[in-house]
Amino acid sequence: MFDKILIPTDGSEFSENEVKRATKLLAEDGEIIILSVASKIEANTPFHNKKNVHRMNKEFKNEAQMNVDRMARKFDKSVNVRRLVIAGIPSETIVNVADNEDVDLIMIAASGKSGLKKFFIGSVAERVLKTTEKDVLLIRN
Repeated sequence: MFDKILIPTDGSEFSENEVKRATKLLAEDGEIIILSVASKIEANTPFHNKKNVHRMNKEFKNEAQMNVDRMARKFDKSVNVRRLVIAGIPSETIVNVADNEDVDLIMIAASGKSGLKKFFIGSVAERVLKTTEKDVLLIRN
């Protein structure tokens, strides 16, 4: 059993499998941390309208919050669930949160929304697996 499990989510439909497994693996008084990493755009050229960039970043953060809330509702009320939304690069942010929170396990879907891109740039799950020192459970979809 694990005391602290990190579950990153991108809002994909595969989260149901993660919820079932996490519930089975969590210690009785353990904690689930649901994380969604929001994209962030920087207004670093004169062509970027700062107001539009701010609006887009706010939309990204709102979408990430909805992803976390949607997954949190799938857990039984008796499960200790904490929600986190952080803007950043998904794989780096997941690994940093896992370290900072001293989680026992990262539970991540083997594929999510990345679609064809994952064949060219590698999936988030793969980069997390390669860069973390934490135990990782890849959930097959």
